Amino acid sequence: MAGDPPPPEIQIRVNSRKGGNMIHPVEVDSPVKPSPAAPTPPAHNQIAFTEIKHFKKCAAWLIPCFVVANVVMFIITMYVNDCPKNSLSCVARGLGRFSFQPLRENPLLGPSSSALEKMGALDVSKVVDKHQGWRLISCIWLHGGVFHLLANMLSLLFIGIRLEQEFGFVRIGLLYLISGFGGSLLSALFIQSNISVGASGALFGLLGGMLSELITNWTIYANKVATLLTLVVIIVINLAVGILPHVDNFAHLGGFASGFLLGFVFLIRPQFGWVSQRYGSPGHSSTSRPKFKMYQCILWVISLILLIAGLITGLVLLLRGVDLNDHCSWCHYMSCVPTSRWTCNTKPISCMSEQTGNQLSLTCSNNGKTNTYMSLNATASQIQGLCSQLCR
Repeated sequence: MAGDPPPPEIQIRVNSRKGGNMIHPVEVDSPVKPSPAAPTPPAHNQIAFTEIKHFKKCAAWLIPCFVVANVVMFIITMYVNDCPKNSLSCVARGLGRFSFQPLRENPLLGPSSSALEKMGALDVSKVVDKHQGWRLISCIWLHGGVFHLLANMLSLLFIGIRLEQEFGFVRIGLLYLISGFGGSLLSALFIQSNISVGASGALFGLLGGMLSELITNWTIYANKVATLLTLVVIIVINLAVGILPHVDNFAHLGGFASGFLLGFVFLIRPQFGWVSQRYGSPGHSSTSRPKFKMYQCILWVISLILLIAGLITGLVLLLRGVDLNDHCSWCHYMSCVPTSRWTCNTKPISCMSEQTGNQLSLTCSNNGKTNTYMSLNATASQIQGLCSQLCR
């Protein structure tokens, strides 16, 4: 009828929270009751806005739990390390068995390589020869030192909490774990002479997920180009750090690629037309609209196929003992670029030892350096720690 009021409509507004850059559809609720003293506003202004469930913020609890788990694992690793018992010198010896290895052995203020290996560091020989595939996951909960732990956990809190609030703990938890696995897998295929630890692959997976989320949900962002450029700059800077020595950039690249593909699968949002139709009044629209746009569905299918195929192929190659460096002569430059200030030698450290009375002589097989230590019946772990210092 011409005199009937129009049906209520779904209103769209920009989320005004600080740092927000996303447009959220809101559901029309019951009309606002005017106060007795105030004049009655026009009918079209009597609208109360409530955020609909598809865009509702979630409480973030899983990411803080991940941070606590990483900190606890570091404390346990330091307890297992027991520097005063297994090394001739320690940093912060007053901490007892929680003291750190010498800085020449571990400049990150952390445990020895042998302690990390005991706790589940990624060691390709153990994965392939001893069928310890669990190391592909356990290594992402370990860190090489205090500085390594702080950098990763601060980044995880900064990136992860926002994503968990937007998409919930299930999707972000799976994104984090699968990306970490993907990073470990690519690292194992290229770096097979040293152990690897750290949550960096999982963190880069979150960054990759943020980028694909921006692409697949392009229409709901207000400042699209600015958001894209900011995110790309952050990703490029972090990947550039990976070309420094002793940084596993293959884990970064593998985690980023996994997270980028997973973002198209896990972080897809419904289009506004479908939301408006579902939450509007029954007579709001007579045209049925799909929940997702066609390009979103295409990206979802392609990404899922590529992800599954990539992970399966990587696992098969790893378990067959394939070293991808043999098939790609330049790929090692993606993880470390040698300069006049540093080298990219990744050969395993080894030393020749000779005990004469209370004197222990060590010769590094990597650089030929020799040193003599005053030691009586040094243990194997103590000799390994001295060898690490001598060869650096």
